[in-house]
Amino acid sequence: MLALRYNGGNVGTVKAYDIARPDPAPGQVLLQVRACGVCRTDLHVVDGDLTEPKLPIVPGHEVVGEVVAVGKGVVDLEVGQRLGVPWLGYSCGECKFCATDRENLCLAARYTGYQLDGGYAEYTVADARYCFPIPDTYGDREAAPLLCAGLIGHRAYRMTERAERIGLYGFGAAAHIVTQVAAWQGRSVYAFTRPGDGEAQHFARNLGACWAGDSDQPPPQPLDAAILFAPVGALLPEALSRVDRGGIVVCAGIHMSEIPAFDYDLLWHERVVRSVANLTRRDGLEFLELAAKVPVHTTTHPYPLERANEALDDLRSGRFSGAAVLMPGNAHESANPSNRGET
Repeated sequence: MLALRYNGGNVGTVKAYDIARPDPAPGQVLLQVRACGVCRTDLHVVDGDLTEPKLPIVPGHEVVGEVVAVGKGVVDLEVGQRLGVPWLGYSCGECKFCATDRENLCLAARYTGYQLDGGYAEYTVADARYCFPIPDTYGDREAAPLLCAGLIGHRAYRMTERAERIGLYGFGAAAHIVTQVAAWQGRSVYAFTRPGDGEAQHFARNLGACWAGDSDQPPPQPLDAAILFAPVGALLPEALSRVDRGGIVVCAGIHMSEIPAFDYDLLWHERVVRSVANLTRRDGLEFLELAAKVPVHTTTHPYPLERANEALDDLRSGRFSGAAVLMPGNAHESANPSNRGET
């Protein structure tokens, strides 16, 4: 099969290889990949920001695929079923975190596209416990961003608790999904973008944001909560300065640049700062059901599988609004053999 790998030596890029199609181990399923979203976490992997990948690694953790084989012991999934595979790909099931439905904090956890080969390929294997049925209302491409931008965004959104006025810093794939859910629930969304990014601000307003402006601008009124999707540490004190007393600032990214020192006054009056780590199976089941009910519409930009580097670079440079999605299709036949490695 064709697979795009990051090998640690070509920082910032992936390379095409012909590799053997994997077989499902006990408890796993083999999926033919129909679509795979391109997430900012993929950038953190290939750019070397996350320092513990399995090398070489096939990135990609917003995977939509069709089951073509099941491993021993898998009884609740079947060939032909369409499933989604998220970031959290394995947990031990036995530690104190797993025992209390907090498998997102499992010390033995492994992650799709980081320690487990992911969806930048024609086929992938996945732990059956961490595969979610995709609502029939979504096509493959539209469903892919729900598997991380949607799931992590929703977990971060739930941590804002009862907030009515919510600021979103960084208006990418996750924010464009959260905005729709919040608007549907009658909450007010304030979108903060890169300075001068009028296109993203227009996009946010069209999705239901009541206000959109530059990330260094004050909103028209104090916020009850803010979510940082942009991995920019300097935005933390900025967001704290915009939330009201008792406000919550949620850091939704897996990686963030250094947070500058700030005055205690910004944290005073019971303001709260918290992070989001991964997801739980409950998150996956609950959000996919909610997404179909709203319904959430994803804005996607398709790329053939062999153009993964182009998609990554476009994401890195902020060249589109919404989410990039790799579509394997007939990529194996159309790829230039001279660009492939052999294993």
